[in-house]
Amino acid sequence: MSCLSRRSFLNMLPAAAATASAQTRGKRPPNVLLMMADDFGFECLGSYGGTSYKTPNLDRMAKNGVRFTHAYAQPLCTPTRVQLMTGQHNFRNWKAFGLIDPNEKTFGHVMQKAGYRTGIMGKWQFYSYEFPGSPRYAKGMKPEQSGFDEWLLWHDGLTEKKGSRYASPVLNENGKMRTDTNGKYGPDLEVDFLTGFMERNKEKPFFAYYAMTLTHGPFNPTPKSADWAHGNRLKDDPKYFGDMVEYLDDTVGRIFEYLDRSGLSENTLVLFYGDNGTPQEVTSRLGSQVIKGGKGLTIDSGIHVPLIARWPGVAAEGKVCADLVDSTDFLPTMLEATGAKGLEGMPLDGRSFLPQVKGKKGNPRSWAFAHYDPHPGQRVNYPPTRYTWDHRHKLYMDGRLFDWAKDPLEKSPIADAGASAADRAARRKLQAGLDQMAKVKAPKFNPYETDGGKSY
Repeated sequence: MSCLSRRSFLNMLPAAAATASAQTRGKRPPNVLLMMADDFGFECLGSYGGTSYKTPNLDRMAKNGVRFTHAYAQPLCTPTRVQLMTGQHNFRNWKAFGLIDPNEKTFGHVMQKAGYRTGIMGKWQFYSYEFPGSPRYAKGMKPEQSGFDEWLLWHDGLTEKKGSRYASPVLNENGKMRTDTNGKYGPDLEVDFLTGFMERNKEKPFFAYYAMTLTHGPFNPTPKSADWAHGNRLKDDPKYFGDMVEYLDDTVGRIFEYLDRSGLSENTLVLFYGDNGTPQEVTSRLGSQVIKGGKGLTIDSGIHVPLIARWPGVAAEGKVCADLVDSTDFLPTMLEATGAKGLEGMPLDGRSFLPQVKGKKGNPRSWAFAHYDPHPGQRVNYPPTRYTWDHRHKLYMDGRLFDWAKDPLEKSPIADAGASAADRAARRKLQAGLDQMAKVKAPKFNPYETDGGKSY
């Protein structure tokens, strides 16, 4: 038998890996990789009609998987992340901005109990957000309490010591501070850690949560920015936002390259999501429209985010789904995909969108709900509220109703006198939703700050 050339041998490796993956799928639960971009609205992606940035890898993910056109988040990061990690609306377990109760159970705990190896990388920001003197200082959850076996995290401790997340980042790896980050770029180290975690655990089911640091401010140069080599790498300027979007897309491409090369793709459900809208300093184009970022605001540009699912051989290919999805839905979806069970006494408010990922009808909701209490972060600018919405209308707890399909900036509440039959029907439906959630827990907001002054 003739010997194979080195090139021929290397060319055989991807096919062999794919064969092994196909044999593995069905014999063990699937892996789950959840990637969440930071401050990343739907208008950033070409697959959603965005024209300001080049995002070929995420656009390819949409082409090869399922793109959800009506996925939503809370207007700020911590509210979304608490919902995402616990499957619960904020009124159940909200403590403060930048905190998770150290006694809370996360999807890390759930997947650990199901026999998964769990890893998290990127942004933490759940232990301490305020400064000395606050009753909330250093009262949150530490990474080692969160249900993850391995981690590489920025902002794992005190806010005043968080340091850079991008150039020469300050990172905690499994309880020890990294000392080799000088001159390096945080997202590169995060991706290296993620692919290393998957490689170390590829013979067993794993759950990886990549809580991306990109594209949150400060708006710093990336290694592909023109002035990275000789400029100030910590310069904060919104002009770098486009570079940050495109670098995020590059990192996604590296992750998919690893999954495909290693043969893990066919047994890995990959979800990409945004935690809230794009920063208000940023303006992007969506076709002929100009979209000003709405981070922090409850308008469409503050809560409308991308959601894309990829699972070769399982997910529908090239499908677009208009069902309503929010951040409470991810844990139920993971449970259905993996066969894992929720923890006793842990309520789940979301519903699985796995059937839609597979191209089936599923059980889509007719309305969605948010309890938004950013306190104590960004105090006066973002007052607390509750609201329900469907594809066309949004109703706030103070009675304001908007046709946000026509009025995405919510400048003109619908007056009862001029309401159409469709408007009146929407008000009845959405009010019933608010009433239903009030029966679970009535809205109650803390109007006072640490110093006793009114914040709202």
